[in-house]
Amino acid sequence: MALASRDLEIMVTPLDESVIRVTAPDTEERLRGIAAANRVLLPDDANLFLVSFFTAQADIAFVPEEVQMIARGLRMLPIGIAPITPGWGQRRVLQRQTELAVYAFPSDVDLESELVLVYGFDQTSSWSGILPRIHAERARARARASGER
Repeated sequence: MALASRDLEIMVTPLDESVIRVTAPDTEERLRGIAAANRVLLPDDANLFLVSFFTAQADIAFVPEEVQMIARGLRMLPIGIAPITPGWGQRRVLQRQTELAVYAFPSDVDLESELVLVYGFDQTSSWSGILPRIHAERARARARASGER
């Protein structure tokens, strides 16, 4: 899911195996490694998401806790955040740089239903456009595995 909020671009990628499995092989390996490395740092039963902040501007502040999800009409706050990039703690994104962290959200965030990504007053329901593509790729993978085309 992608969200533009003022001068920030925020990208959120589920680190659930059912989503990772349908990505390109190099992406699959990278996301699986990120998920495994951070699973031990975050609550066991949580849903993990890779969150990135990017800006084309000179130096933009961000508030990590402002990334939230709305699932089944309920607003979900992160229950844990594990920084990946060393500059994460500065809470600033330098021009054309990306700050990354893995977020843990409650286990009742259902990736098979409508999700809304929220940052501050901005939000997007772009997951509803991504989910059908994931379902289609899963169907193609099942067809390949069974020898169909």
